[in-house]
Amino acid sequence: MVAVASPRDLLRGYVEISSLPMIHLRLDEAINNPRKSMADIAKIIREDPGLTARLLRIVNSAFYNFPSRVETISQAVTIIGTQQLGALALATSVMQMFKGLPEGFVSMDSFWRHCVGCGLAARVLATLRRETNAERHFVAGVLHDIGRLVMFTKAADATREALTRARDAQQLLYEEERETFGFTHAVVGGVLLQTWKLPASLEEVVMFHHNPKAATKYPVETAIVHVADIIAHAMELGGNGEQYVPPLDSEAWDKLGLPASALLTVMEQVERQFVDAVQIIL
Repeated sequence: MVAVASPRDLLRGYVEISSLPMIHLRLDEAINNPRKSMADIAKIIREDPGLTARLLRIVNSAFYNFPSRVETISQAVTIIGTQQLGALALATSVMQMFKGLPEGFVSMDSFWRHCVGCGLAARVLATLRRETNAERHFVAGVLHDIGRLVMFTKAADATREALTRARDAQQLLYEEERETFGFTHAVVGGVLLQTWKLPASLEEVVMFHHNPKAATKYPVETAIVHVADIIAHAMELGGNGEQYVPPLDSEAWDKLGLPASALLTVMEQVERQFVDAVQIIL
């Protein structure tokens, strides 16, 4: 193992990834304040032109496929809802925080393509299950591998060695991470989201997306992203450094309560939305 005692060691002192943009903190506070109106929330979003543009592009894409164009953030808040728009704002804000990776890893574009693919698959699975606020599952899918970005950045040499060993031994990268560090990127991601004080459901999903049996409070949410991650790998949507499709936990699939035919539906919808979503979100 390398000399990293815990996932928090990778985060300690790293200002760039230890705090979320202030715009998201203000937005989250407003969304959860019953005294704040939709107009108040729209006003906060409009203060960030980049966030405004990204959200309007998403709302007007095949992601929603509305019959008429949404011209303003006020319209978007009204049509989609505050919680849903807040979730999309979180996903796009985090993606903007990570601009590049040290050499020897996957490209940032490929990494986020995989994450967007996972997010889309999670959103479709949640919709098939008639889950409320499917966007929160999209966010969980987009952020599921964020811990790997931390490892790529903060422990580049050791992570690069783990990547090489995993490829040479034809082993899953997250298993090699455990051998090298004593923990995986999933745990690092969960601790990061805990540091950001994001919802406990999001933290648990990210932390246990490779080990859904360990999710005790949000097992269905975790199962959705676990399955979505495997779908994204199987469809070869981008790449996160993992060269093999991770194994499916049969209990996680059973928790979804969906027929086997649903997999084809998910893949068809993801394929239809993927190119548009990548171009807009990235």
